[in-house]
Amino acid sequence: MDNLSDALKKLKITTTDSTADSLEGCLDCLLQALAQNKFMRNPCVDAGLIPPLVQLLNCKDQEVLLQTGRALGNICYDSHEGRNAVDHAGGAHIVVDHIRSLCSKTDPASEKLLTVFCGMLMNYSNENDTLQSQLINMGVIPTLVKLLGIHCQNAALTEMCLVAFGNLAELESSKEQFAYTNIAEELVKLFKKQIEHDKKEMIFEVLAPLAENDVIKLQLVEAGLVECLLEIVQKTVDSDKEDDIAELKTASDLMVLLLLGDESMQKLFEGGKGSVFQRVLSWIPSNSHQLQLAGALAIANFARNDGNCIHMVDNGIVQKLMDLLDRHVEDGNVTVQHAALSALRNLAIPVVNKAKMLSAGVAEAVLKFLRSEMPPVQFKLLGTLRMLIDAQADAAEQLGKNVKLVERLVEWCEAKDHAGVMGESNRLLSALIRHSKSKDVIRTIVQSGGIKHLVTMATSEHVIMQNEALVALALIAALELVTAEKDLENAQLVQILHRLLSDDRSAPEIKYNSMVLICALIGSEPLQKEVQSMAFLEVVSKLRSHENKTVAQQASLTEQRLAVES
Repeated sequence: MDNLSDALKKLKITTTDSTADSLEGCLDCLLQALAQNKFMRNPCVDAGLIPPLVQLLNCKDQEVLLQTGRALGNICYDSHEGRNAVDHAGGAHIVVDHIRSLCSKTDPASEKLLTVFCGMLMNYSNENDTLQSQLINMGVIPTLVKLLGIHCQNAALTEMCLVAFGNLAELESSKEQFAYTNIAEELVKLFKKQIEHDKKEMIFEVLAPLAENDVIKLQLVEAGLVECLLEIVQKTVDSDKEDDIAELKTASDLMVLLLLGDESMQKLFEGGKGSVFQRVLSWIPSNSHQLQLAGALAIANFARNDGNCIHMVDNGIVQKLMDLLDRHVEDGNVTVQHAALSALRNLAIPVVNKAKMLSAGVAEAVLKFLRSEMPPVQFKLLGTLRMLIDAQADAAEQLGKNVKLVERLVEWCEAKDHAGVMGESNRLLSALIRHSKSKDVIRTIVQSGGIKHLVTMATSEHVIMQNEALVALALIAALELVTAEKDLENAQLVQILHRLLSDDRSAPEIKYNSMVLICALIGSEPLQKEVQSMAFLEVVSKLRSHENKTVAQQASLTEQRLAVES
């Protein structure tokens, strides 16, 4: 502590009236004190040392600049107070200006100084969004990218740049700035030179957050990153070394991330003939769970437009995915199950693919996972079946008569802890009725206790779900009213319809379908009594002047029907 007090006094004196030698001695003393005791950082701030130290950054002597940069970097390390003090004294501005002016100099002394200054900025902004934003606004990113390009042979300086990039790349505003530089090119160039696992890992840590930006995704693809990633996969796939397993995971995950961008994905798909697409396909039958996962996720990402989906189904992708699912039925890998189901769901979206996938046995393959207790798998399973039966009456009828499936759906309709599973179960229950228009399906759903869930679905906050429920309920009322009568009464459907028609916030299609349903329910004596007891005529007559013509017309028809029955 005495050393530090001594250094502080001397520094305050020598910063105003000094020689380079006396300053270096004081700075040495300060650095030693800080190195020996991390608790010295705050006393330095409290003693008012930061402003004179920042003043020293204006010195012309390189050794003094070097020691000052080290001292400030040390004081900022993991110290909120230190960073604030450097910020208030304007230290970051001066350091960024120094980096700009030294950027193109490749002599050893300048490179050493640049390394220290980059390290100081790294400590200054680490895990501090406000200070990171400040550096971004100062325009530090283009400077650091230029620095990386010029000094890529200098390992220490390169490392500092990468850590600084890693700090800044998490912020959304930084990605926009990075997109205007040639960072993709520089990082790929640097990556190709690396042999050591740690160095590759360091570059990966910068690439992952940057690759979240769609513009940078495309730049990375054009810079040749994909070829590097495929090479890593090929080299590490059969290895059981820890480093190789980690590299395989990082490389394949990053590959999937690049495919999330529409332009980068389409560029790599190349009409289904691209070598990258073909390589990714070969991952699916692999014995590595990581590659199976990445392969299935990649297919799900390629399957984001109808053209790609149609091409892939016509070229046998579905069988590959079903074979993969088959390998994971008993005690399988949940993430692989989820990814393969995601891919099948996306592939089932184009109308022309549905019948092909049904005849290939996709519904049967998916139903094998009906006993899964994992919500992500349940969610994708439901979504895949719902996509497959859209406008496919025979398939909807076959699945709708499957008692095990319907009973499981009814069970999942109560999965209040998993809103996604609950919502998809309701939607599939409704879809089975809407697409099959089958009395047998309705009877199966009634016997399994599904009616109350469809009635609850009619009160959903999502208009699309409300509508799907009302259409399904209207079909039930038209085709099997006697069978469903008791359940509809117990679920208080009439009261819910009254509420939907009275509520000004209900969408026009909700009002329309509610009135259609009321007309159908009048065919049941107990339900008709409920309708008559609730003054529906009054509510419906108001809707005759509704701004939507279809609603107004249906209101007139419903009013006539209610008047006749009363």
